[in-house]
Amino acid sequence: MFSFLDDYSEGAHPDILQALTGSNLTQESPYGTDSHSQDAVLRIKEHLGTGFQGSIHFVASGTMANIISISSCLRPHEAVIAVETSHIVVREAGAIEATGHKLITVPPVNGKLTPDAIEGALASNAHFPHMAKPRLIYLSNASETGTIYTLAELRAISALAKRRGLLVFLDGARLGAALASSKNDVSLEDIASLVDLFWIGGTKVGALLGEAIVVNNPMLAEDFAFHIKQRGGMLAKGRLLGIQFQQLFGPKQLFTSLASHANVMAAKLASGILATGYQLSADTETNQLFPILPNGVIAALQAHFSFYVWSKFDEDSSIVRLVTSWATEEEHVNAFLRHLEQASHMEHSH
Repeated sequence: MFSFLDDYSEGAHPDILQALTGSNLTQESPYGTDSHSQDAVLRIKEHLGTGFQGSIHFVASGTMANIISISSCLRPHEAVIAVETSHIVVREAGAIEATGHKLITVPPVNGKLTPDAIEGALASNAHFPHMAKPRLIYLSNASETGTIYTLAELRAISALAKRRGLLVFLDGARLGAALASSKNDVSLEDIASLVDLFWIGGTKVGALLGEAIVVNNPMLAEDFAFHIKQRGGMLAKGRLLGIQFQQLFGPKQLFTSLASHANVMAAKLASGILATGYQLSADTETNQLFPILPNGVIAALQAHFSFYVWSKFDEDSSIVRLVTSWATEEEHVNAFLRHLEQASHMEHSH
């Protein structure tokens, strides 16, 4: 059984494991003040442009990064604007609401949040002080459906936020995949210049665990460490996170190369599925793809592969989600396509 469930079924890239083992008996200072974390911060800063005036912090998980980042910059009566399919809305067990902040949800366009949707949310949530006040725009790049934001789209949202006095936060769980996409025209420096805070996902691009929160807005950066500590996100052995980001942003640039590999495997999988005669519910821009398959074919594939059945398409077929990772090999993709072709023949012969 090979898993296409997610991009973190494997452990970690061998270089990361080797770095963790090699530094294991070296004594380091705690809570992210170690030499590895400091070096990793410098390496990430090299990608953020000379104008970067903020701070960078490492935490263990994506949900933790979202909780800490969002709650750090909102007052109790302030709310978040997000698309109704976004991770904080459907996949985090109400974690943001549990911090006391309302989520104002709007329909996505191709998985993404648009300026029109933001303006609509502002207009329909303006009966003050009787309604929670929209204050933060939540973006995810790549989106839950694997689509990416263009530079023009991010600039338009950033300009709108400045006009309307809003903050912009970008969830970067799959930011590596987004930046490595063949359709991408955005850099880490662009993102740092256009949003108030964002995070760079390590877990989904070859780290054992860990995400790097980049707080671009100097006012939000000032006391950010206090928020991490209060929310239980400050690891005593902070070195474990720093070492991994040292490797991801080291000379081999694993952050880029591992994400690129996952995207290439997804593109090969997508083209093979299309060649077999099936459709995709969305264009494949990163390492997630969403083919529409007959239910009989899905059942046959599930004997050999793990993946999510995402949603019902019609009475006879469903949309499934396949995710490739830094460790997916071409033979895994070829095996899936072979089984798909066999299942397809069986389906048609019935």
